[in-house]
Amino acid sequence: MTENAIEIEGLRKTYAATPRTEAKEALKGIDLNIPRGSIFGLLGPNGAGKSTIINILAGLVNKTDGRVNIWGFDQDKNPRQSRAAIGIMPQEPNLDPFFTPRGSLEVQAGLYGVPKSQRQTKEILELIGLTDKAEAYARSLSGGMRRRLLLGKALVHTPQILVLDEPTAGVDIELRNMLWANVRRLNEEQGMTIILTTHYLEEAQEMCDEIAIINHGQLITRDTTANLLGRLDSKTMVITPATETAIPDLPAGITATTRKDGTLAFTYKPRETSAEEVLAVVHNAGIRIADVKTEEADLEDVFLALTSNK
Repeated sequence: MTENAIEIEGLRKTYAATPRTEAKEALKGIDLNIPRGSIFGLLGPNGAGKSTIINILAGLVNKTDGRVNIWGFDQDKNPRQSRAAIGIMPQEPNLDPFFTPRGSLEVQAGLYGVPKSQRQTKEILELIGLTDKAEAYARSLSGGMRRRLLLGKALVHTPQILVLDEPTAGVDIELRNMLWANVRRLNEEQGMTIILTTHYLEEAQEMCDEIAIINHGQLITRDTTANLLGRLDSKTMVITPATETAIPDLPAGITATTRKDGTLAFTYKPRETSAEEVLAVVHNAGIRIADVKTEEADLEDVFLALTSNK
């Protein structure tokens, strides 16, 4: 049995030309393995190819070429088994307005062939916080509640892999925190593999063990979150001077800017310049320090560095 939840080899997708659009190569030979039991981030700019990959995994889009293996099942040879191993929480709501949450979960479970005796409708309603709305029509639910119901529908067949496509786009902080608490619980208690796409990079930085960044249909990089953050050899020391002051003369390897609040931000490469050297520059310029702090590079810096002008 493979240790990977998903194995993708040479994945290509070309959308045929239409009277209004030219042919588009959305995926250009993606190779990607996602380990079992991980929380894995799939990031990239709009149009990078993330949704195409997810739709291929979900069986909604036919690939042009390549191989997709889901939980040990080849998607071409064992489509039913591979589809049963994965649950998709889509970005856009696709709920029947005349079904209740309980009814939606029951119907979804039936579509997956889950016997009534094995359905976990009550437990899922509790997990997503919709027990008190179980008999309300979906059309009466708030936007946040509808997104919770989408998560519930993705879980009815107890998949080994859960794909979350922009799950917190446009939702409030309370719902976002609830969602992530549930995701961590599913990952830690059930060992469920989580695949996340998000535009909130701080979310990916906090949640994901590993991250793959895709741009223009190609895999730009794939690494642990910690290693990605370590790729940017950049640090900023923010000095609050005791009195208003200008930026002093700087040696090579250190740059500085004055921020709107009057603080001085000194940027340097830790591998070439030490924090002590930066402080020495400040001291030698006669600047008295009221406060000092440092800022590390975050995932947004890495993302922009890897995807800009590429």
